[in-house]
Amino acid sequence: MKKTILITGASSGIGEALAVEWSKQKHIRLILAARDLERLEKTREKCVSNGAEAIVIGLDLASGHAIDKTVNEIEARFSAIDIVVHNGGISQRSLVKDTVMAVYRRLMEVNFMGTVHLTKLLLPRMLERKSGHFVVVTSVVGKIGTPVRSGYAASKHALHGFFDSLRAEVCHSGLKVTIVCPGYVRTNLSLNALKADGALHNQMDEATAKGLDPAIFAKKLITAVEAGKEEVYIGGFREVFGIYLKRFFPRVLSRIVSKTKVT
Repeated sequence: MKKTILITGASSGIGEALAVEWSKQKHIRLILAARDLERLEKTREKCVSNGAEAIVIGLDLASGHAIDKTVNEIEARFSAIDIVVHNGGISQRSLVKDTVMAVYRRLMEVNFMGTVHLTKLLLPRMLERKSGHFVVVTSVVGKIGTPVRSGYAASKHALHGFFDSLRAEVCHSGLKVTIVCPGYVRTNLSLNALKADGALHNQMDEATAKGLDPAIFAKKLITAVEAGKEEVYIGGFREVFGIYLKRFFPRVLSRIVSKTKVT
């Protein structure tokens, strides 16, 4: 029987890398979701060339109506979703004092509210089947707040709170939740990040450019999912070490972060 996997934000970066890596396995059916259908189609072609079944579907996490429509289409075509990878989202590059409220609202609407909305729509069928796995791609800043990421960090912290609670509620129902915290991964995240006024940052951060290869990240994430990990940190030593500093020596981390140049 084929395993059906829904990946949001599958048109590039981590989402694309996950789709391609999963497509190398046998008996995989991929549902690739994002706003950019043209780029999604390119991801689909890569997956099909590996022998996997893959379809594309439009998804705008900022629109509740669009999410409803997408889920209706998915559930009309597929009897079950085995794994949902919540990967779609946007980042930020701006100081709190300069950032307009519209930017914070958009970050929360896309990164948090859209993800929660999609989860709630897919959850009932999973509970009926007593089977399903939510994989949530957050960030190291879902654990650590850093300069010029205030809204992004807040949205990722919110995902941790929501999905930790969901895991506790469904752990006896056969469902799983894996939260994945990436460090720097070489994607277009910084290019598409929002500036203080809501315009695109349109610059590649130096740390992001030197980040982990998305293909390597995808392999590590899939290994964690298959092992049923509840939470996993994937990134460079400094990013991952920072999470443990936050946990055990928060004042030390605070001093380090305050002196660190963040772009």
